[in-house]
Amino acid sequence: MTADLPDPHLLRLLRALHAHAYRFTAVTPATHARILKRDNRREARSLRDVFGWNRPFPASLLPRDILDPLEAAGAVETKDGLLKSKLRAASIDDHLFLHSAFPTDDEHSVFFGPDTYRFVRFIREALAGDQHYRHVVDIGAGTGAGGLAAKQLLRHARLTLSDINPEAHRLARANAAHLGISIEQVEAPGLDGVEGPIDLIVANPPYVMDEADRAYRNGGDMHGAALSLEWALAGAERLEPGGKMLLYTGVAIVDGEDALLAALRGELPTRGCTLDYSEIDPDIFGEELDEPPYVDVERIAAVSAIIERS
Repeated sequence: MTADLPDPHLLRLLRALHAHAYRFTAVTPATHARILKRDNRREARSLRDVFGWNRPFPASLLPRDILDPLEAAGAVETKDGLLKSKLRAASIDDHLFLHSAFPTDDEHSVFFGPDTYRFVRFIREALAGDQHYRHVVDIGAGTGAGGLAAKQLLRHARLTLSDINPEAHRLARANAAHLGISIEQVEAPGLDGVEGPIDLIVANPPYVMDEADRAYRNGGDMHGAALSLEWALAGAERLEPGGKMLLYTGVAIVDGEDALLAALRGELPTRGCTLDYSEIDPDIFGEELDEPPYVDVERIAAVSAIIERS
């Protein structure tokens, strides 16, 4: 378990973007691609073009307080005479989060999009008036948005961010520091390496069947729900009495049936846990249904599960 210092250049970049009143709502990759395709202009004209839509830009476009830390962090590349940021920044309310450039094709990409907004909203609603937790663990933390949202409500709790991706940890450290939040980090799968009692777990696992096997995206078998089930059962085993796990994920619905819900209903009672399960959005990432792994799937739904140890 580590508590490394954030990259000072990334922290300067976030502070500069905030000072320039930068805001951007991250969209799905499919929407992002459509916006770029329909727009004939190639070069960026604004900060939102550079760090949101991730368009190439001339060096003269950015003020020095933004370009200097971007270059110092090694987060800019040159292509066809223009620069392009290797990072994007998205906002939740007035808070900024660094994440990976578009397209997120690399196996170490750190994703931020509509799921992130739904995940954070779910956490805030689930924790409203329920703020006694001492140790929060965000599994597969990515940018850290979920764990940081919980920590903002639970100011006295210890926060551990777990992820197998070192780039996720690098960005999460900067995002947390920009919010003034102290974190611990574990570079390991699931709850491996997380020490001490745990009374609150938050998780937004990968849930897509990804033939490229990108870690941030591939949820494994069960049409992508296998990792969600694995994390849920592991979390149920580690929770202290009275503890909760807040799981946000996506499930493939086949012939009207939700295989994840059926599996959780069968497994959680044997672990002394209850389940409160809801469908948040009945139809997300519809473009995935065109892919071969989804030939028998009628829709993908966003769901939430509140797992509580008795």
